Amino acid sequence: MLFAISWIMAGLSLFLAVWFVARPWALQSVAGPTPQRRMLAMAWPWLQVLGRACDPFIPAAMRQYLSKQIELAGLDPIWKCRHIVALQCLSAGLAWAMCAMVLYGFVQVPTGHALGLSMAMAIPCAWLPLQRVRERGRQRQAHILREFPFMLDMTVLCVEAGLNLQGALQQAALHGPDGPLRAELRHVLADVRAGVTREHALAQMAIRTDLPPVRAFVTVVEQAGRMGMNLAPLLRAQADQQRAERFLRAEKKAMEAPVKLLFPLVFCVFPGTFIIIAFPVVSRLLDAGF
Repeated sequence: MLFAISWIMAGLSLFLAVWFVARPWALQSVAGPTPQRRMLAMAWPWLQVLGRACDPFIPAAMRQYLSKQIELAGLDPIWKCRHIVALQCLSAGLAWAMCAMVLYGFVQVPTGHALGLSMAMAIPCAWLPLQRVRERGRQRQAHILREFPFMLDMTVLCVEAGLNLQGALQQAALHGPDGPLRAELRHVLADVRAGVTREHALAQMAIRTDLPPVRAFVTVVEQAGRMGMNLAPLLRAQADQQRAERFLRAEKKAMEAPVKLLFPLVFCVFPGTFIIIAFPVVSRLLDAGF
């Protein structure tokens, strides 16, 4: 036991020594802002250094996939593909080191088995950062789908009141509910103020969100502007359609709820109920000598 404690303290001492020696060099490589979360901000210098080392080895297909996931998740512009890969490597390395330390130091597992089991535990930890990015992207898309009909209603009201489309979008971005859709509208308005055409800015929003309703909205705006059509009836019809689709999505989730409850019901609730019912009967049978 004392050997395990001394081994762990030696590892921690080595880690702290490397941290204090290499941290100034790592901080010099940081340029620009850092992530808002405290843990990521603390690890950002190491992600920068490790990301530069991993960047040449990222395949083009994986780079394209990661860029799309970062865009869908709405991460800060400072996040690049190499940072996600570096975070995966860092998570896997820390998990491997911690598991090896516990297995070899406390459980007294042989060295070969400890390294193999630690590697098996490191693989899921390497997958977690990418899974977190994908989950954030799915949540962001779901949030946009919930807010989109209300944004269309606000846009229709502003257009019918006499505002042009840019003014209507500005009112929706100013008075709409806080969330990713409002951030996307502000992004579009900022692009327009920077000199980008309105159609191109909306098309970029459709690419960033990757949602069929947003693409349909952009298509309607482009066709109305090209053909000189009245935009308000088209947007009102699309708003009605999006409200109906939102209701259908809610019905679908309500119908899926009983199916999702089957697993905990069969494997958790029923066994617990049977144990509670059978325990007095079994205890009396055992007391009776059966």
